[in-house]
Amino acid sequence: MGVDSANMDVAPLAARLSRELEGEVLFDAFSRGRYSTDASVYQIQPLGVVVPRTRQDVLASIQIAAEHDVPLLPRGAGTSQCGQTVGEAVVIDASKYLREVRAFDPETRTVAVDPGIVLDELNAFLRPHGLFFPVDVSTSSRATIGGMAGNNSVGARSLHYGHMVDNVLGIEAVLADGEQLACRAQGALPHGGRDAGNGRLGDLTDRMRRLYAHHAEEIERRYPKVARNVAGYNINRLGREELNLAELLVGSEGTLAWFQELELALQPIPAHKVLGICHFSTFHDAMESVQHIVRLDPAATELIDRTVLDLAADIPAFSSSLRSFIRGTPVAVLLVEFAGDDLDEQLRNLDRLEELMGDLGLPGSVLRAESSALQGRVWSLRKAALNIVMSMKGDGKPISFVEDCAVPLEHLGEYTRRLTDVFSRHGTTGTWYAHAGAGCLHVRPILNLKEDTGISNWRSIAAETHALVRQYKGSHSGEHGDGLVRSEFLEPILGTQIVSAFREVKDSFDPDGRFNPGKIIDPPRMDERRLLRFPQGYRPLQRSEALDWSAWGGFHRATEMCNNNGACRKASGGVMCPSFRVTQDEKHVTRGRANSLRLALTGLLPAEALTSKELYETMDLCVGCKACKRECPTGVDVYRMKLEFLSAYRERCKLSWRDRIIAFLPRYAPWAARFAPLANGANAGRLMSRLRESLVGLTARRPMPAWRRDVFRGAPGETVADADVVLLADTFSTYFEPETPTAALNVLTAAGYRVATPRPIDRGRPLCCGRTFLNAGLVEEARTEVRRVIETLAPYVERGIPIVGLEPSCLLSLRDEFAALLPGEETAALAGRAMLFEEFLAMENKAGRLRLPLKALPRRLLLHGHCHQKAFDAMSSVKDVLRLIPGVEVELVESGCCGMAGSFGYEAEHYETSMKMAELDLLPRVREADANTLIVADGTSCRTQISQGADRDAWHVARVLQLALNVD
Repeated sequence: MGVDSANMDVAPLAARLSRELEGEVLFDAFSRGRYSTDASVYQIQPLGVVVPRTRQDVLASIQIAAEHDVPLLPRGAGTSQCGQTVGEAVVIDASKYLREVRAFDPETRTVAVDPGIVLDELNAFLRPHGLFFPVDVSTSSRATIGGMAGNNSVGARSLHYGHMVDNVLGIEAVLADGEQLACRAQGALPHGGRDAGNGRLGDLTDRMRRLYAHHAEEIERRYPKVARNVAGYNINRLGREELNLAELLVGSEGTLAWFQELELALQPIPAHKVLGICHFSTFHDAMESVQHIVRLDPAATELIDRTVLDLAADIPAFSSSLRSFIRGTPVAVLLVEFAGDDLDEQLRNLDRLEELMGDLGLPGSVLRAESSALQGRVWSLRKAALNIVMSMKGDGKPISFVEDCAVPLEHLGEYTRRLTDVFSRHGTTGTWYAHAGAGCLHVRPILNLKEDTGISNWRSIAAETHALVRQYKGSHSGEHGDGLVRSEFLEPILGTQIVSAFREVKDSFDPDGRFNPGKIIDPPRMDERRLLRFPQGYRPLQRSEALDWSAWGGFHRATEMCNNNGACRKASGGVMCPSFRVTQDEKHVTRGRANSLRLALTGLLPAEALTSKELYETMDLCVGCKACKRECPTGVDVYRMKLEFLSAYRERCKLSWRDRIIAFLPRYAPWAARFAPLANGANAGRLMSRLRESLVGLTARRPMPAWRRDVFRGAPGETVADADVVLLADTFSTYFEPETPTAALNVLTAAGYRVATPRPIDRGRPLCCGRTFLNAGLVEEARTEVRRVIETLAPYVERGIPIVGLEPSCLLSLRDEFAALLPGEETAALAGRAMLFEEFLAMENKAGRLRLPLKALPRRLLLHGHCHQKAFDAMSSVKDVLRLIPGVEVELVESGCCGMAGSFGYEAEHYETSMKMAELDLLPRVREADANTLIVADGTSCRTQISQGADRDAWHVARVLQLALNVD
């Protein structure tokens, strides 16, 4: 069905949905913009968004849509690569609330779930029972089961476990007219529904049997006989004696029905896995070897090419782990996994793999990964391959449109060679990775779709690639579905008769064309410019930039680095994104913020969007943890983007009193400390706390940090010529926790270092990293502080003296924000000498220079890492230094952000969010620790949150080392 969204008044629809639904109804411009993209190249504004809280909300939405004659678009995590989850429709997002396990039977190995449950969450539920759902897609940390079923997803281990359609037993579906059907091979689903022989379900079953009988010969002739094929509807499965309409719904891309509940078949977790990493000096050798490797019956055979490896080497989350499993500089590697209950058998399989590679003329090319830890690092890289290839900076990007073509293995080598020639003729190259064992390589030519020539090459490459696929009797749609990018080519590939059968399926289930129009049936051209993320005339608004974005080619290009694949939506296995983990709102996730900024920067949102209250609210819950800087494989640094936004925002919206109190704290700190008893009056009783909250918005539910009169005064005064190390005491440590820099000074001195604590060259206020100003959007004030720091420390930097800091957020600013504020050689030189206290000690110890007298400390240490320590891969130094103490046992808390994040946790409107972040991981773990366990946290905010939230003291590493000093 067509809809004229530009001229449609959606207000009555939005009003009715808001009245009748418990869930969220989002029809504002920013929400529609955030849901206008998925992981494809397309961008289409939806009519609005519904986030249903209950199943009844879904039924009501479908009924209301029918009465208002508008289309509907089911959506899970929104990670589709072909444009399945964007369209001019009312989007129904299942991912926030509809994520329960409805029934589970470990004996029959079955589970029934809501459509919004995430694969990793489901497997976490199943793991204690020794079971898992085996369609292991690379996006498992955010892929919803409903989305996977809609897309007929296929995982890395499909050689053993098949497609999604092979693992879905039944679907409780809702049609566009609101009728509910229980689609299952044997009668109704456990939770109701009719018998297959009666009513609508019986009628549809009969129609599909007749459809298959009519087209059986053509289906047999035209459907590709390859390991991967998800093109169109699964009508090839309608000929089974025990017909299951769920198998037809799987892969229908939301065009036939809403999936209210899915029943899944489970598998036992293999007791043992081993991995062989085969290295190749030529890409052709890698492709030719696959047909031989699969005869060893591996669970998976996955490819990673040189491009992915090179890009991963520049990404902090992967650079260090690469060295543990890549030898030299291979052109490509194949990951060959064997799995089963007998470890000896799997090890023998690795032996056979090594023998095979020797027979193929490649002896010694296999690295054996037998430990689960090493295998985990390897598969982590493979799962991130898509986002890694999208980390290329600039307007040219690896584009997904022919990446899922699948061909028989005996043709794989020749196919890849000829496809490379196709790319070359059009002046480009491609990136290669993924499912070599299934003959389905994810290959993405690098194109600039902002330019007409890029669009032209896009279409030409698609046509020529599809011609190759037809020649080899392969599939043009091997895994990621059809969507907007491939539906147009179903008829050229499969023929008119098959596509007419698809139309009959659509008309039978959705006669009014209400569900996700334009996918599979009646699609637009793949290259219709108005549907693209970069439409005709796309260009950034002209504006000056407060920070240096030259590495990206401008601020707008930095926002374009987000490819919407949704790694930021993960709930575990890292630290991003804490605000999304709490709210589960697209508004508060890394990609939601990046998309909002991109739309505002390019005029695709209302005028003045870049300085609007709506954009401020979008950025507000970003706590500056920098998890995205480390963990986003495409390098989307939302905190830096937030600083750029705040700079523009402050030009229009001035500071509040609270903003001023926090931002200018480093400047008035010396005076406040002199009058500490008076300055601490804000904590004097409940009345003062309530007054503080009402006047300046600082929560009454926390005491404010207490000013100290015994401030840190520094070392006696080593000269530049005499100093071995500079101790840079931050403002907070100096005026609120002087025991921490004092401990650091004592430890360094005990180790024999001559310590300098330099005064600013202007002999005025103490040195400050400028972060409080940055967080308020006062970029010029922050730049002033940066200049003072650079100028004061320049003599030490010139002599190569290490600059050591205690507070991660402050010290690491010298390695990050300083370059954005004042790029240049002096800044770079300072960044090269700046290190955390524990990084310095770990470096000295590794070099054999550390002489630190320590006595035994028979204590258990529970270590929580500051977000910035994790972002800059500094946690290993903390653990190494603590383990220098005899007798200690160090355990790292697997936690995300503590939630305090500087002033964030003190702000009244953020207090609840702050505590929810802390309760995700940190505070429950601290409460479990026994009284003899010493809690260690280098971040001032972290220590405060632990103290106030768990009633436990936490210590900086410097104080722990001071406690263990063996000195008179």
